Amino acid sequence: MASAPRSIDIATFINERKLGPFNFRLIVLSWLITVFDGFDMMLISFTAPWMRDELSLSTHQLGNVFSAGLFGMMVGGFAFAYIGDRIGRRQTIIGAAFAFGILTTATALAQSYEALLILRFLDGFAIGGMLPLAWALNIEYVPTKYRSTVVTVIMVGYSLGSSLAGPVTVWLAPTYGWEGVFVFGGLGTIVCAFALLFWLPESVRFLASKNLKPDLIAKTLNKVDSTLGATAQDRFVLSDEKQDTSNFTAAKLFKGDLKWLTPLLWLAYIASTLAVYFKANWGPIVYEDLKFSRETAAYVSSIGGIAGAVLGLLLMRFTDGKGPLAVAVYPAVAFPLLLLVGLVPMEPTLFLIVSVAATSFVGGAHFGILSIAGVFYPSAIRANGAGWATSVAKIGGIAGPIIGAFVLASGLPIVRSFAILALCPAVLALCALGIGMIVKRRKAPADVLNMAQPAPAE
Repeated sequence: MASAPRSIDIATFINERKLGPFNFRLIVLSWLITVFDGFDMMLISFTAPWMRDELSLSTHQLGNVFSAGLFGMMVGGFAFAYIGDRIGRRQTIIGAAFAFGILTTATALAQSYEALLILRFLDGFAIGGMLPLAWALNIEYVPTKYRSTVVTVIMVGYSLGSSLAGPVTVWLAPTYGWEGVFVFGGLGTIVCAFALLFWLPESVRFLASKNLKPDLIAKTLNKVDSTLGATAQDRFVLSDEKQDTSNFTAAKLFKGDLKWLTPLLWLAYIASTLAVYFKANWGPIVYEDLKFSRETAAYVSSIGGIAGAVLGLLLMRFTDGKGPLAVAVYPAVAFPLLLLVGLVPMEPTLFLIVSVAATSFVGGAHFGILSIAGVFYPSAIRANGAGWATSVAKIGGIAGPIIGAFVLASGLPIVRSFAILALCPAVLALCALGIGMIVKRRKAPADVLNMAQPAPAE
């Protein structure tokens, strides 16, 4: 005899569980695709010296190529976030993965400045849709206390991919040219995209918030816990937020205390992204112009990226426990270190050590702001909340390479670029303190999530 339909609270079901095989499989899938997301995006930085020599590109042209990819990421982040909140996370993530795999491979065919601009924009457009959707999907399957940690673990994949771009370029480029490095990255991405096609789930919180596909919700929840016995006849609810089947509007990002949180999050994210892409895009060239070898420049930049990921992981348990105030710690350390590197003369070995430490804290700080980008938004608009933050942040990403080009071409000592970079973590630290104070006033997460919903009709 069939059991009577039940009311299943998905929020409580997920929040009272420990992480299990379902979560670990999802994290691994998300981690793998973000490895290639970071690898494909950062290839341009490490292959830039080869491109500059082979295609006779000027400093300003390289800056424009860097920024074209970031502008694409900004536009793609808006577009894919909207699609992800309309049709779901799974289909959008898979589509983005196949797209940027194909476009990264196609970049190997570019033999002119104009072709590079176009392909980097299109590749960035596809890459920009990946990260916020991966965060949103994972956030919606883990207890609240693990959200920042899980996002950071996934972002370690991005950082690892970014860091591996350096050694892989040094390995492949001398033999196969910079083109071979893009083929390697693109084909690896396509393989991961097929893995997503077979094993990536849809978000049950998203489906429930939109009142969609109860059969798929039941099937997925039973994969999370085989003893649940959910059926399509059950009623699926979210006790920590209101159901919202209406279309997304930007005004929803500014309801309640989100009217303060969203601008602070955006400003912090812009500053952090400017710093990260300034150092990522120009780092290898800056070290090379400071008379370090091309191989040393690539490895030093990669080590800084890996160290930043490790620092990000160390931070996350504090962020989950102490809240956004913990995010202010790393930028507060990075600020004086960058001033020291940029303004105080040092012998080469000490310079490398201190500069790697400074840029590592810049990277660790970026993990902090990334980890909270989607936490404050309800399921119905979480992809848009994280996606808009990520896309707006690309204002800093686009500005970073362009500002870097002007600084390097200005006649200032190249080492002063580190001192200029110090402004970014200072802004991030102040914004993180502001976010922390606002969140501290909240009575409960559900109160704030509900504030983001449309007000009832009068």
